[in-house]
Amino acid sequence: MIQLLLRRLALGFVTVWLVSVIIFLGVEALPGDACTAVLERDAHGEALAKCRADMGLNAPALARYVDWAGGAIQGDFGVSANGQDSITEIVGYRVRNSLLLAAGALSVGIPLSILLGAMAGLWRDTWVDILFSTGAIFAMTIPEFVAATILILIFAIWLGWVPAIVLTPADAPPLEFFPEFVLAAVVLTMIMIAHIMRMVRSSVIEVMASDYVQMATLKGVPYWQIVFRHALPNALLPAINVIALTVAWLLGGVVVVEVVFNYPGLGRLLIDAISDRDLPVVQAITMIVAATYVGVNLVADILGLVLNPRLRSHHMRRG
Repeated sequence: MIQLLLRRLALGFVTVWLVSVIIFLGVEALPGDACTAVLERDAHGEALAKCRADMGLNAPALARYVDWAGGAIQGDFGVSANGQDSITEIVGYRVRNSLLLAAGALSVGIPLSILLGAMAGLWRDTWVDILFSTGAIFAMTIPEFVAATILILIFAIWLGWVPAIVLTPADAPPLEFFPEFVLAAVVLTMIMIAHIMRMVRSSVIEVMASDYVQMATLKGVPYWQIVFRHALPNALLPAINVIALTVAWLLGGVVVVEVVFNYPGLGRLLIDAISDRDLPVVQAITMIVAATYVGVNLVADILGLVLNPRLRSHHMRRG
């Protein structure tokens, strides 16, 4: 078991390293650099040469990658394209804000999606299943910006219950974002529930039709004891990876929601950095998001191996 976990950890580190190489080469392949973005029309002659010397852009690509990767491991991503602002400080507040938004969505979305998915699976093909499944499909098909616009229209403009957009600065204390971030969290919760609920529903249906559940029923084990002690724990195992992907998506993939609500998170910062051609910031954000995806999925794989003895024995036999 320990060897299997170490193997997964090693694979995760290798994946992060390969991603860092791809990100660095991708930024290198783009036309221009941080100095041309900052200087714009003055990007020529001595001014350009001095800027590149100050930012270390004249060094060989391999040396710059080693320097950048070494700093990233220590949490230091250098400075932004203007040569003054620390990327770690800029990104730090945005990561915190995205985590705050993700925590608000996850705290409601995960329990609710598990509850609704279990109910839909246990009462398969009844009005409960039809209602929940139709609502999930509806939530999955509506684009994020459309759902956000509808919620703003109803709850911010018509009813006036919450602010339409976030006006709190990125470095403000977390409590100051309430209630401005409520609508953004609701949009993310709707999308998250739709995906996780369908997975839980399918797993519950599959487990309830399994041989050991049928055997327990024939032996006279009470129905709800079968559900809570046998069916649900096994049905939730396949949902772990979906939840892990959702967590990673909430941290870096909510660009549309953050832009619509003007929320100062990591996704909004990425859009601003691309618009300003701030390549060092784009490079840092992309690396953080990629490492988050790898790390969260690694944790999900380890949890799956720990909680599922059959999966663990299968991997050991393959090893």
